[in-house]
Amino acid sequence: MTVLSPLSARMLEATRLTREGRLQEATAVLQQSLAQGAERNPDAPPDASPRASYPRAAPARVFDVDPETGRVAGPPDMGAPGAAKGAARDAHGSSSAPPAEQRGKQKRAPGAWSFGKATAFRMRSTTTTIVPPGAQFTDERFDGAHGHRMYKLYTPSTHRGEPMPLVVMLHGCTQSADDFAIGTGMNRLAEEHGVLVAYPEQLAAANANRCWNWFRSGDQQRDRGEPALIAGVTRQVTRAHAVDPARIYIAGLSAGGAASAVMGMAYPDLYAAVGVHSGLACGAAHDVMSAFAAMRGSAPAGDPRRSGGTARRLVPTIVFHGDADPTVHEQNGLAVMEQAAAGIELTATTHRGQVPGGRAYTRTVHARMDGTAVIERWAVHDGGHAWSGGDAAGSFTDPQGPDASREMLRFFLDHRLP
Repeated sequence: MTVLSPLSARMLEATRLTREGRLQEATAVLQQSLAQGAERNPDAPPDASPRASYPRAAPARVFDVDPETGRVAGPPDMGAPGAAKGAARDAHGSSSAPPAEQRGKQKRAPGAWSFGKATAFRMRSTTTTIVPPGAQFTDERFDGAHGHRMYKLYTPSTHRGEPMPLVVMLHGCTQSADDFAIGTGMNRLAEEHGVLVAYPEQLAAANANRCWNWFRSGDQQRDRGEPALIAGVTRQVTRAHAVDPARIYIAGLSAGGAASAVMGMAYPDLYAAVGVHSGLACGAAHDVMSAFAAMRGSAPAGDPRRSGGTARRLVPTIVFHGDADPTVHEQNGLAVMEQAAAGIELTATTHRGQVPGGRAYTRTVHARMDGTAVIERWAVHDGGHAWSGGDAAGSFTDPQGPDASREMLRFFLDHRLP
């Protein structure tokens, strides 16, 4: 009799659930497999692609955390808790940290995923988003033919009715709009640059872990499923507020990054540029099983033709990805870049840098023959599955990395729809 390994048994279970149409349960099994697999053998690359000789991140340790009590539910030998949560910051970046002599007395937060030197918290942030006088951070709802989604909208205090750029931000699994706004610090940047920011929220009824369903064929196509809902949110904000239609952008993390890649391919006439952080290319998977393969980096690049987008246009794209990401292999960041630039001749320039006291990175800029930069890829060395340069008050952030939010917004504002 053949004895199945625990991983093989879980994959068979995910297959059975998928065939029965129980996609949410299959997704949960898949995510458990990824987390446990990363902890058992974090140094085994899923493919033979060359990698830089930077130290790998420490294996992810997964804890189930009660968001109300903060208690860890799990075996007592799962390891010590992670680093202390960073100080909350308001929309202008002002820290609410205690005096330096008191910081060492703060309790360490339970339930951390440790990625090298950074710590990304899985538990939902309980920090309240602080809004400066004159600004607004409102709860909104979109209803359309494909369902509804709640979203939050940040309107900067400088808004006086003139057309402003709009950035749509798609959170990762288990995150909320508030949590993502805090972790990315995008509201603070929006206040600086005069930008509206919308944060659509995934429903638990659509995905048990609130992941955007980037891996389902029905959620990868224009005017269908979740792409129709996200585009609906975008258009509703554009109609209800003074938005410059030539300067609408979309970005996301992990599942939200993969969904952003889908939106760029499906709606090149709506979004002037796209940001993908720790995500995957459009069409990289078509079900739970192929999603598992894609996240491990062993799937071919997605086919943008599946998205049903309009006539081919290079959508300017900026990619951030940690080269020691144990959840979504860095090969996926390369696939996003290659998909965006498919069939277009570009020249590449590489820059290497170091965040003072933080991580090293490699930035590669791809430009047209006239010098216009249209693709950027930031490889964060020793970076894990977390928003680079984010605020530790939010979940899945890496404060030691280059500031992905600031760089994405800088890149976005350099581009307009033709």
